[in-house]
Amino acid sequence: MMGRQPARAHVIAGGFPPGSDAGHDHDYARLRVLDLLHEMQAPASVSNDFHDVETWLPVSRLLITYTAGPYPDAGQSRAIRRWLEEGGRWVGLHGTSGGKAVRVEGQRQRRFLKLDHHEVLGGWFLTHPPIRRFTVDVGDAPDVLTDGLPPAFEVADEPYFVEIQDPANTRILLTSQYGPDAVSSSIGTIYEKDTSLLEDGKTRALGYVRDLGNGGVTYIALGHCHNPSNNIQPSVHSSVDPNGSTPLTFRDPWETPAFQTLLRNAITWGMRG
Repeated sequence: MMGRQPARAHVIAGGFPPGSDAGHDHDYARLRVLDLLHEMQAPASVSNDFHDVETWLPVSRLLITYTAGPYPDAGQSRAIRRWLEEGGRWVGLHGTSGGKAVRVEGQRQRRFLKLDHHEVLGGWFLTHPPIRRFTVDVGDAPDVLTDGLPPAFEVADEPYFVEIQDPANTRILLTSQYGPDAVSSSIGTIYEKDTSLLEDGKTRALGYVRDLGNGGVTYIALGHCHNPSNNIQPSVHSSVDPNGSTPLTFRDPWETPAFQTLLRNAITWGMRG
């Protein structure tokens, strides 16, 4: 069914509440994604959240999301799953694995709820320590996703803690060992334990691919960016700045060649349907 659909993409990039940046430069990320789609001669539609996603899925082969807050509700998640099973493909970037966060009594940080869209996406964001520089290892995935990538690369980004939802049917694309000083105060308080750790107890998945029916999902946790008007990072790791000062403009992942290659590969994977 999906193979007969036009090779077009639907891009969702935005924060919550509507009109909020939620600590990210969505305009920059949206522009970079649209530039890549234009480079690949793929027409695209754009939204800031999921309110009209069911309008665009039937005429799209690929869904690309870069969000900080917006998430599909239960009905929209079911629609996305049906579309995927019929052959659609979803490239989820960065904050797509987040969603709704709730207050926890006695804590400043909020706890992210595990909702319907996490089961469809295949990953659930828990937390992240301050931005740091780390090594990303490229793992097992279809050749189209790893084409042109080195075995490992360095990047400065938010070190995401993401729990894999369907390990048995998930191929890990990217991993990293952040090191013993990459700790979060929400582990052991807001969350009982760190369920983002893989079986070895020290490695975390930063990217994966999984099949759903005739379609599938590729998720990539990398991609933080902010500018002076939406920077809410209180500090960064010394590997980014010796004084721990947060750069007013931060785009390091998007300026990293390996991440650029990865995005092109992910779009190619999605457009092949």
